[in-house]
Amino acid sequence: MSGSDPGIGFGTVFHPEPEPPRNGPVPVAAPGQLRGLPRRRRPGMIALAAALVGAGILASAALYHRADHQVPVVLVTAPVPVGSVITSSDVGTTTVAAGPGLQTIPARQLSQVVGLVAATTLRPGTLLAPSEVTSKLPPGPGQDLVPVAIKPSGLPASGLVPGEQVLVVPTPASGSSGSGAAPVLTSPVAAVVEAVNTVTDQDGFDVVDLLVASANGPAVAEQAATGQIALVITGRASS
Repeated sequence: MSGSDPGIGFGTVFHPEPEPPRNGPVPVAAPGQLRGLPRRRRPGMIALAAALVGAGILASAALYHRADHQVPVVLVTAPVPVGSVITSSDVGTTTVAAGPGLQTIPARQLSQVVGLVAATTLRPGTLLAPSEVTSKLPPGPGQDLVPVAIKPSGLPASGLVPGEQVLVVPTPASGSSGSGAAPVLTSPVAAVVEAVNTVTDQDGFDVVDLLVASANGPAVAEQAATGQIALVITGRASS
């Protein structure tokens, strides 16, 4: 081919656009040509975003544990006096949200609770705690269990319930002019009501089981045998 035609060539030549000076004015892009925008990362915004994400994760975890993380536990379903053996009809199961400091017995141990003894008065609708049950029947170490027969007129109209605190007081013989036998007890003795049988016996007495210190057990029993005895309530059982 002779001659050179400026309009015909074997390829195109790429002419790079000159780089603008670092501190100089930015040239305006030609129509139809897009220029990439510079991306600036601000450390403060990144830290704030990370903190918000972390707070969201913690809030989700707390909501899960509060609303969804329920655990099955043992529930008291019937009143159980202190010192009484727990039966299968006295307890059941329920689910509660587990929390720090909450003392409970897992529901899987329900069968192990039956047959234990109530260490305190159990109220229906309350969660059973390990400290409220024991494997030993009263009396405990250093205690004596003394049955005391008292006429119904010698008991309060509101009655006695297990767990109440009383004083065992010697009384003079009925119709005594002061010449009767001296009481066995010389001073009142503190005791705790263990059980009450409100079905009077053939002599018309109610029987109250009292827990007293072992040192006073024999004297209280001898005083009760004379019939010259009274109980004074000093503390009601907690409800």
